[in-house]
Order: sequence, then structure tokens, then C-alpha cells
Amino acid sequence: MSSASEKSAILYRMVMGTHVCPWGLRALHLLKSHGYTVDDRHLTTREETDAFKARHGVTTTPQVFIGERRIGGHDDLRQFLGLKVRDPKAKTYRPVIALFAIAALLALAASHAAYATPFTMRAGEWFVSFAMCLLAMLKLRDVAGFATMFLGYDLLARRWVPYATLYPFAEATAGLLMTANVLTWFSAPLALCIGGIGAVSVFKAVYVDRRELKCACVGGDSNVPLGFVSLTENLMMIAMGLWMLARPLLGA
Repeated sequence: MSSASEKSAILYRMVMGTHVCPWGLRALHLLKSHGYTVDDRHLTTREETDAFKARHGVTTTPQVFIGERRIGGHDDLRQFLGLKVRDPKAKTYRPVIALFAIAALLALAASHAAYATPFTMRAGEWFVSFAMCLLAMLKLRDVAGFATMFLGYDLLARRWVPYATLYPFAEATAGLLMTANVLTWFSAPLALCIGGIGAVSVFKAVYVDRRELKCACVGGDSNVPLGFVSLTENLMMIAMGLWMLARPLLGA
């Protein structure tokens, strides 16, 4: 653990034109959230990164220095701060819990919509809300893995790292509330917000910056290329949010 007087750190991380290291973003957030003043030094080219690694005898970035001590990368920093480090080989029931939890909540939401709301949900509306819940479930199987991949391209998550962790819960909440046909004043703007940010982020990464990335939309362990699938997910949320707000006015 660090002492009270050691509240400044130097962080070296990759920030290139087409790539911002997600682990560097997470390390930066960790340091700031623990009260450190961070000298954030960017490695802007592959040559600069390779030279830095050779100079310090390391094989990966980011690298954190506190005082005269090299702490290491993101996981080393977590250990230094007394936080738990995720073991990718550890047994976990999280995927099963995520599946059954979403299934149970989806059943309750659909039952409520069928028997207790003034509007009848149509098949198309349920298709979108169900899809949102199922996509959220895939992300919730491994939130940390999803968040790391998501940080590679989402514009809001890059500015506020906790958003990457909150996103699957926000998507599930919007999908479940829309399925239940309740609290539309909250669920529709929520879907519009996360869908709009997501659509802009994907469009910029794929069609403006021409980056070849993996899509986090079906979880952090996927090999689906970022592009049409993720953009469609976000456009569906935008359309659903607009429709849920407009439907009472249209009497549909």
C-alpha cells in the first residue's frame, strides 16, 4: 500500500491516432479515484512505445511510477492499491446467474405488460426490448471483459471510465422497463441516450477513423467485428426510445 504522502504518480500509456489503450484509461481512472495527481504521459507512436519498453525492460504498457518505484501495469496497480485482481482462470457462476436473472426479470416484465398496462405490446416492440435484454445478458456474463473492449471505441467511456461498467445494467434496465411497458418517461430517454452515444461512437470508429476493432455488443469474449451489428443495436435502441415516447401521442 501507498503512504499518505505518496499522492503523485507518472503514467505512461498508449494514445495514438487510431488507438487508445483501454488498460491505460483504466489505470488513469484508478489513480485519480484514489486521490493521485497523475502526470499522464502519452506514447503516441509504435516506435516511441517500443523505445519506452526497451528503456525500462518491460513488455507491456501502461506503466505506472509512484515516487522512485515502478509499480507496473493495470493489474499491478490494483495489487498496489490493495484491490482484488481478477483471475481469468477462476471458476465463476456469473454467466449462469446473468442468464437466469435476465430470464426471470424478462418473464415478470412481459407478464406485467400483458395483464396490467393500458397498451398492448406488439411483436415488433417486444422483439427490440427482448433483444436489448439478451444483449445486456451477454455483456453481464463478464462485465470487466466487456468494459475493456468497450473502452476501445466508446466516446463517453473514454471520458468517464465507470460508464463502461454501467452500460450493460443501463441497457438491461431500459429493455426490461420497455418490455413491462412501465416508466416510459425514464426508459425511453435512457435508451435514446445510450443508443445515441453508441451509434456516434461506432460510426466514428469504423466509418470515420477506419479502425478494425472487435464489437463488445455481444460480450467481451466475442470475435465479432465492430460495425454493422453494433451500429444496428444502437439504432434499434434509438428507434425504440422515440417510438415509446411517441406512441401515446399517436394513440398507437
